[in-house]
Amino acid sequence: MTFRDLINQAIRNLFRRRTRTFLTVLGVVIGTASIIVMMSLGLGMNRGMVEMYEGYGSLTTVEVYSYASDGNTMELTDQAVAGLRRMDHVTGVSPVLSVSAEAKCGSAQASLTIFGVTREYLEQIPLGAGRLPDPASPLPELIYGNMASRNFYEAKHSSRGVSDYKEVEVDPMKDTVFYLLPQPQSFSSGKASVQEEKPPKKYLIPAAGVVAGGPDDYSDYSFNVYCDIENLKPFLKGIYKKALVPSPRTNKKGKPVNYYVYDRAYVFVDKTDNVTDVQNAIIAMGYQATSNMQWLEQSQKTTRMVEAVLGAIGAVSLLVAAIGIVNTMMMSIYERTREIGVMKVLGCDMNDIRNLFLMESGTIGFIGGLAGIIISLLISVVINRVTARSDFLMLGSSAGISYIPIWLIGFSQVFAIGIGTIAGYLPAKRAMQLSPLAALRNDG
Repeated sequence: MTFRDLINQAIRNLFRRRTRTFLTVLGVVIGTASIIVMMSLGLGMNRGMVEMYEGYGSLTTVEVYSYASDGNTMELTDQAVAGLRRMDHVTGVSPVLSVSAEAKCGSAQASLTIFGVTREYLEQIPLGAGRLPDPASPLPELIYGNMASRNFYEAKHSSRGVSDYKEVEVDPMKDTVFYLLPQPQSFSSGKASVQEEKPPKKYLIPAAGVVAGGPDDYSDYSFNVYCDIENLKPFLKGIYKKALVPSPRTNKKGKPVNYYVYDRAYVFVDKTDNVTDVQNAIIAMGYQATSNMQWLEQSQKTTRMVEAVLGAIGAVSLLVAAIGIVNTMMMSIYERTREIGVMKVLGCDMNDIRNLFLMESGTIGFIGGLAGIIISLLISVVINRVTARSDFLMLGSSAGISYIPIWLIGFSQVFAIGIGTIAGYLPAKRAMQLSPLAALRNDG
């Protein structure tokens, strides 16, 4: 018998007893839909977790600190940064030069920290308004976090002093913001002292852009202010001269060192799969290093356990359906004993008899799996629409709590067919072992 003959014969045999076939297929439908829906919830949680950490910042960035966890100081200098750039799988490094400043806008004020980073880091910041800083600008141009304006406040004074603070909305792209930087220090006596002869000078530092997001959309960039480090260095050097920065690192004689020492640096890795290896290598060098990928992997361990539990629950339903297939095929053998005997007497190959019953059980799995996929897709749409207006959305991604990828659909279909075929193996083997004479004498 050809493959086409086996399919035609299997379909005709299944349609002889439509009610029994329908109930058996229904079991496979429920089992397949259960597996897909259960696993889609776990996959939706995992995708939501990835989106959440991507929203916090890049998953391929490792943040390196100059202080190791054991308390030993490891300086992050330009030489150390160059060494980090030479590491395997590292595509770039951005040292961070930070300066604390007092910002004033009219009667409002705020304490902000300006972070000087490389152009490569700035290009990763999602902008909601404006542009990247101009490298040719004589002043450092600033990119404000979408929540940085919340730091501005206005102090209400009374006869007894400051009575209250009022939050003031400031638009850095439209409002004029002045900055008061820390006073330069004198190191003439070997001890640092603030020069207070002159009043603090105000610097008008222009704004270039604002980080994308609303007032409640948090990310790693939300509360910070950024600029190009290559513009910030000469700007600060013009103010602090040989000290280079407001609070320089000093040598044993109490004099400021003549090189930059950074508090942190961002290391960019080529792929997410290599982030953990690079991070561990940096820690082995003596630095402290963290990454969003590190936290994501820890969270994914929990979601994988949830996926396994949900998938196992769905698999139990399909296992019950497999038992139904075995029952259906065994009943079919008892009812078709004479037919099997005739086939053997006429010289039908034993393998054809076996393949016929396997084809019938496989067809049940195919039809049930296909219908289960369609139903699970509909259920997924309903779940996402219902949870889109509830707090359950926080458990999944922006696309919904239920996520059914293409591979899950293909896996479920193959799994359903496989379960059906395996369930039909024992009945098919029994059909092969029937004695032709005993089968012909059967009255069934």
